[in-house]
Amino acid sequence: MSGPDRSGLRPRFWETTRPDRMTQPEWEALCDGCGKCCLNKLEDEDTGEVALTRVACRLLDDATCLCSQYEIRHQFVPECIVLTPKNMDKNLYWMPETCAYKLVWQGKGLPDWHPLVTGDADSTHAAGVSLRGQTVSEYEIADDDWEDYIIEEPI
Repeated sequence: MSGPDRSGLRPRFWETTRPDRMTQPEWEALCDGCGKCCLNKLEDEDTGEVALTRVACRLLDDATCLCSQYEIRHQFVPECIVLTPKNMDKNLYWMPETCAYKLVWQGKGLPDWHPLVTGDADSTHAAGVSLRGQTVSEYEIADDDWEDYIIEEPI
């Protein structure tokens, strides 16, 4: 299993191209492979604050931090959100602070460990900002126990 195909991308496109003008491969390449978007989150009903947990979607491969069924994930997880420039505004609140989609949408640069910056698909893991080897499957943890697995961001 590999990450997004990074061939054929315009040089440093994230600095010169608005998200709604990116090609689909460019949009997909923004993903740093950290796995954080696949974590189950807890939202405080009163404040709207969102907390990340180490409890991962059943499709997240803990070794690679990639979806094990990315192309057909909606067959297994119909509620999985597909981020697009058209739905970013309503999804910003739950996205991790280090997420390249969020950073680019907010007009910020990518972190120096991002694979698009380093040219190394494993740089997110090497920098220690991925969830590789740190998640538990949602099948293993009861919903009522998710609070015991809250993590601080950024990780």
